[in-house]
Amino acid sequence: MSAVFVFPLAALAEILGCFAVWVWWKNGASPLWLIAAALCLAAFGWLLAQVDVKLAGRAFAAYGGVYIVASLLWMWIGEGMRPTLRDAGGAALCLLGAAIILAQGREG
Repeated sequence: MSAVFVFPLAALAEILGCFAVWVWWKNGASPLWLIAAALCLAAFGWLLAQVDVKLAGRAFAAYGGVYIVASLLWMWIGEGMRPTLRDAGGAALCLLGAAIILAQGREG
């Protein structure tokens, strides 16, 4: 599958899974939140494995740039804190890095 499609979905699954643990741990929510966390994090792992890249490390490295952008969007939309210009600039650099890594395609 195309990384452009899969990485944003993987980022959403990872952020939701981690947020579910955060809510349970930091806010004292029901342990049932851990079931949601496990399901989301399993979906994250499955999605990341769908990317058409030969090496797992390359997929993980490229995904990291997308995760950074998704985390800043979560901060803005989910937590109400607007990213700064430096946040946006750093995120843009991360996406550029991810694109450079993925440009290698399935090469060794």
